[in-house]
Amino acid sequence: MRMGSVLRLSGLLFGFAFLYVPIALVILYSFNESRLVTVWGGFSTRWYGELLANEQLLDSVVMSLHVALSSALLATVLGTAAAVSLARRKRFTGRLAFSSMIFAPLVMPEVITGLSLLLLFVALDVPRGFWTIVIAHATLGMCFVTVLVHARLQGLDRSLEEAAMDLGASPLRTLFSVTLPLALPSICAGYALAFTLSLDDFVLASFTSGPGSTTLPMRIYSQMRLGVTPQINAISTLMMGGVAIVLLAAWFIERRKTAAR
Repeated sequence: MRMGSVLRLSGLLFGFAFLYVPIALVILYSFNESRLVTVWGGFSTRWYGELLANEQLLDSVVMSLHVALSSALLATVLGTAAAVSLARRKRFTGRLAFSSMIFAPLVMPEVITGLSLLLLFVALDVPRGFWTIVIAHATLGMCFVTVLVHARLQGLDRSLEEAAMDLGASPLRTLFSVTLPLALPSICAGYALAFTLSLDDFVLASFTSGPGSTTLPMRIYSQMRLGVTPQINAISTLMMGGVAIVLLAAWFIERRKTAAR
C-alpha cells in the first residue's frame, strides 16, 4: 500500500474516531452501575429506570418536543413563502432589504439574536414562555428553510408551471398543484432541519424562556453545573436511538420506492 493511501486511510479513521468515539462512550456509560460517569462499576440499566422517575427531566423533553414541532412548522410555512417570493418574483420593491433580513440570522451570533428578541419581548410586555421560544426558534429556522427551498425552486423546470397556466390553472392553483409538490423534498428537509435546530438550541431558549418553559438543553446544562449524572447519558442514548430509528425508517422507505420504480 502506498504511503499516500496509508495517510488518507489514517486521516479517515482518525476523523471517524474523533466523531463517534465520544458518542460510543456516552452510550456505554449510560449502562454503568456506578454513579460516577467516568468509573465503570458494572453493567446496569438502573439509570433508565431513574430517568423515567425524573419528572423534571421528562417535562423538559416534552417541552422541547412541543417547541420543536411548533417552531419547525411555523418556520417551514414562513420560509417556504419567502423562498417562493424570492424565486418567482425577481423584482419587487424592497427585495434587497427583504433578502438581507432573511439571511442575516444565518451569520449573526445567536447571542445577539437572543438578546434582541429578549429586548423586543420586554418592550412589548410579552410574557416569556412557550410561545416566545417558538417565535425565537422559528426566526432562526425560517432562514434555513428559505435557503433550502429557494435552491430547489431555482433548479425547477419553469416550463411545467407555464404549461399548467396555459391549461387554465390560476397562479395560486399552479403554486399548490405544481410548484410546491415539486419542491416537497426540500420543504421536508427544511422542516427536519428546523426541528433539529430547535431541539438542539440552548442560547435562544435561555434568553426567551420563562417559568415553566425549561427546554431539555437548558435542563441538562443546569444539571451539569452540579455534576454530570448517568441520567444525562441515558437520555442522550435514548435520543440517539430515536434518531437512528428515524434514519433507518427513511432509508427503508426510500429503498422500497427505488425498488418499486
